[in-house]
Amino acid sequence: MTYCVALRLDRGLIFMSDTRTNAGIDNISKFQKMFTWEVPGQRVITLLTAGNLATTQAVISLLDERLKAPEERNPSIMAADTMFQVARLVGDTLKEIIRTQGDGGPESESTFGATLIVGGQIAGMEPRLFLVYPEGNFIEASDETPFFQIGETKYGRPILLRAFSPEMTFEEAVKLLYVSFDSTLKANLSVGMPLDLQTIEMDTCKVADKRRVEEDDPYFTTISSRWGDALKLAFNSLPDYEF
Repeated sequence: MTYCVALRLDRGLIFMSDTRTNAGIDNISKFQKMFTWEVPGQRVITLLTAGNLATTQAVISLLDERLKAPEERNPSIMAADTMFQVARLVGDTLKEIIRTQGDGGPESESTFGATLIVGGQIAGMEPRLFLVYPEGNFIEASDETPFFQIGETKYGRPILLRAFSPEMTFEEAVKLLYVSFDSTLKANLSVGMPLDLQTIEMDTCKVADKRRVEEDDPYFTTISSRWGDALKLAFNSLPDYEF
């Protein structure tokens, strides 16, 4: 399982993902689920992945190959004119991989599906954020839907719905994401650390901050502990129900 989140703020974009992949209780591994391509000052593109691991890795590999091999540079996400075209290329690549893996091969109990979040900015344009479905189609974040989640979303969603504001600073958004991920980690063992975090500041067209949050990270530990204490305090302050 997976948990990935991307927020669209007035100040830019912020992404976070876990790294746990499991194919059963005795087969747990760590794989990167956040990928970035950038030419600082010109464009920056970040991709979050959830779903079948072979599918998501094939998508990333094909996107990379089309950057490196001269004869395959078209289509390329680094040559696309807009972030909309980037999202369309990512969707087409995902659809192509799923079709290739599903045609003519042995049947499997697991599907080849995957869901992606792609966001970033091209110089002279606004930062944009898209959710790409396994079918290759996609939707864009808006004022009404300013963030996307993929994977195991239900445990971390309530805090985002209650506390998210596009006017947040990056520091406030990081705290919000930490709480969202902490809730998910405690509720579902298929989501696990370390976590990857990345911010893209408006109009810089480059990664502003990138870090890996390990299990012993002091700031994450503090947020987790204080969030738990605050919940206990709030619960104990509620009036008793009378039968």
